[in-house]
Amino acid sequence: MSARRLPALLTRVFLLAFFALVVTGLFVAYPFPSWLVFLPLVLAWVAGIAGGRLASRDLKAARRDAVEVLPPVAGRWSAINSPADRVPSHGVHTYGQTYAIDIVAEGPEGAEEPERAEEQKATGGAAGRPAFAWLWPLARRPEAFPAFGAPLFAVADAKVVTADDTQRDHLSRNSLLGLAYLLLAEGELRGLAGAHRVFGNRVVLDLGDGTYAAYAHVRRGSLQVRAGDTVRAGQRIARCGNSGNSTEPHVHFQLMDHPDLDRARGVPFRWRGVGVPANGEAFTAGGAVRPG
Repeated sequence: MSARRLPALLTRVFLLAFFALVVTGLFVAYPFPSWLVFLPLVLAWVAGIAGGRLASRDLKAARRDAVEVLPPVAGRWSAINSPADRVPSHGVHTYGQTYAIDIVAEGPEGAEEPERAEEQKATGGAAGRPAFAWLWPLARRPEAFPAFGAPLFAVADAKVVTADDTQRDHLSRNSLLGLAYLLLAEGELRGLAGAHRVFGNRVVLDLGDGTYAAYAHVRRGSLQVRAGDTVRAGQRIARCGNSGNSTEPHVHFQLMDHPDLDRARGVPFRWRGVGVPANGEAFTAGGAVRPG
C-alpha cells in the first residue's frame, strides 16, 4: 500500500469505528468508559492532518507545469469540482486527484448522435440535465441525464494502460437522501474497497513523458479499447456512465504521473481551446478530428 494512501484509509477506518461504537451504544452498555467512544474520532482527525501535510509536501516536491491536451468530450458541458477554483479540486490528493475535474452535460447531442438521443427518449430521458431533488424523486435512472452515453475521446496520442468496464451503472444520488447515503455510507465503503470502486469503470492512457490520463465512471460495456492498444488523439474510446462513487452520470478526468492510482500524484492540465473551466462555467468542446 502506498504511504500516500495510508492516512486516508486510516481516517475512514477510524470514522467507521466511531459510528459503529455510537450505534452499538444505543443497544448495549459499553464495557469501558464512555468517553473512549470519541477516541476513534480523534485518531481520524490526527490521520487526516498527517495525510494532508504529507500530500502537500509531496505535491511541492513534484510540482509540474500544466500539460495541454484535447478535451475528452464534445458538445456543451459544465464544470464542477474544478482545479480552477481550488486545489486539491476534490478535497483530497489521493488517487492522483489533485487537479481532477468533473464535468456534466447540459443537453443531449441529438444532432451528432441520433442513436443516443433515441435511447434517452425510449428510456424516459430528459431533454436537459435534471435538477437536484430535495425530496423526490430519491433517485433517477442514469438514462435521465444527458451525459449518460456521451462519447469519450482520447485526449492525445497514447497507449492504453488500463481499461475496465465491468461494474454496473447505478441510480443517481442527486437528491438530499441520496447524497446523504453516498457521503455517509456508500462513499466510505467504496473508499475502503480501493480506487477501483471509487473510480468505477475506468480508462488510463499513457501519454508519454511520465504523464497519464484517467477517465472515471465510464459506462458499463462501452469500452472500444483494451489494455495495450494504441490510440490516436480524438479517437473514441468509451462512453460516459455512472459507475463508482458518482452522484450522477458525469466525466471525471485527471492527469497524473503514474498509471497506478494508489501511487499517482496529480498533474495540472489545460484543454486545448477551452483551458480549465471554473465551477459552474459552461463550455463547448469540439472541432478535433475524432475517428471511430
